[in-house]
Amino acid sequence: MGRRIVAVTACAAGIAHTYMAAESIEQAAKRMGYEVKVETNGAIGAENVLTPQDIEDADLVIIASDINIDPIRFTGKPLFVTKSIPAIEDAESLIERAFDEAEVFGKKGTKIGRIQIGSDKEKVNFLTHVMSGISYMVPMVIAAGLILTIANLYAFQRDDLGRIVKWGFDNTTQMGYLMEKLFYVGQVGFKLMIPLFAGFVANSIADKPAIAPAMIGAYLVNDPEFLGTEAGGGFIGAIVVAFIVGYLVKALKRIPWPKIVLPIVPIMIIPFLATSVITLIVLFIIGNPISVGMDAMYQGLTDLNKNFAGAPILIGAICGAMIGFDLGGPINKTALVFGTAVFTDTMTKYGITGANFVPGTATQAAISIAPLGVWLATMLFRKKFSKDEKIAASAAFGMGIVGVTEGAIPFVAANPIRMIFSNVVGSAVAGGLAAATGCKFYGGIGSPLGTFIGYIEQPIPFLTWILCVCAGILTTALLIGFSRNQAPDHAVATQGEPTGA
Repeated sequence: MGRRIVAVTACAAGIAHTYMAAESIEQAAKRMGYEVKVETNGAIGAENVLTPQDIEDADLVIIASDINIDPIRFTGKPLFVTKSIPAIEDAESLIERAFDEAEVFGKKGTKIGRIQIGSDKEKVNFLTHVMSGISYMVPMVIAAGLILTIANLYAFQRDDLGRIVKWGFDNTTQMGYLMEKLFYVGQVGFKLMIPLFAGFVANSIADKPAIAPAMIGAYLVNDPEFLGTEAGGGFIGAIVVAFIVGYLVKALKRIPWPKIVLPIVPIMIIPFLATSVITLIVLFIIGNPISVGMDAMYQGLTDLNKNFAGAPILIGAICGAMIGFDLGGPINKTALVFGTAVFTDTMTKYGITGANFVPGTATQAAISIAPLGVWLATMLFRKKFSKDEKIAASAAFGMGIVGVTEGAIPFVAANPIRMIFSNVVGSAVAGGLAAATGCKFYGGIGSPLGTFIGYIEQPIPFLTWILCVCAGILTTALLIGFSRNQAPDHAVATQGEPTGA
């Protein structure tokens, strides 16, 4: 069997050089007697995608690209990186050079002690796409939230006794005029974040051609004037639109379009068809029922918070507990999505003074509890942890301090019942305290560092958030420590020590 080559081609525009380089490499490789498969990353997105088996069986990987291509999936394989032009001009010489000069990318087997952190399986599912959209939306949430908050503070006009007597902007002054415009800018940001979210959820499903139709569809499903309703479909409407558009575009990409129209398929035909279809679906099928349902749900949630003093604390504790339950799993992600949805939709509907921050703030307060809790436990109860566990705990600290809850997974896998109980209780404490103290998380890192990196409104600047999160971390650490026995290596060392004179 001949040697096998896999390649990736791409260019800046994604229309011409991408496909010319791919065709040139394929023809040259076949003439030279090699088996070959080429993945193209054009304007339509990735096509003829290399599978893990393709990469595993390859003797050589060539990246012929004018844009950045992440090489991480080629770890352990001979890799040669070049531009698209050399592949187009003389692909046979390029292949010969690649076999001579390719170097193995990365090294396999990176481990911490005997424990491998995280999973090595790539899982793409519903929540993966949703979280991808959220990651693009967060910067806009932070920017718009900060601007809106600054302008809103200026709008509260007080009397001589410090009582708020009026809300509004005095645009006859320069400062009042500026703050009025900044308030408008913040509102625009919150109005755009839902279409932005939908666009990148659809992009996660079907690449670039899905972005424009999803953004337009999400804007429409959230526009009461277009729907003829009192409220828009909000976050849930955007999710529905994004998935309809994503899989519609995915289906359109599989159509064997005539070669003569291929250059305009990703930039004209697919966006036009997908936008037309999603517009009709939103207008006549999903727009009205989703908007009515979402309006009722958020109105009920807001009334619950207003009429029952303990409701925010209970909701915060439940959301926090969900974060600590499966550390990045479906329940964890469901809580994150729910918190984000409630925050963004109520912010859009009721404005900054009426937005519901409770679920979103609680989930972010809880997100670092599990990894930082197990790290603190190894510090407080050193004799109850083995050397390998202490090394893994250091890695968990590094992940937890930047808000990555998955850092505690190795400990949960080793002792699920004790660890899940400790994580859930500590995370519920953090979430409940954040809700009880009235913290409002706009965006940033969900760890103690979040008080400095991001923006959080809190009764005592910087301190309230840190105290809430640290209370959860300490709770988890104590529960873990008190429920463990002495580690075997420490027990052996203790038995071997001299008793002394």
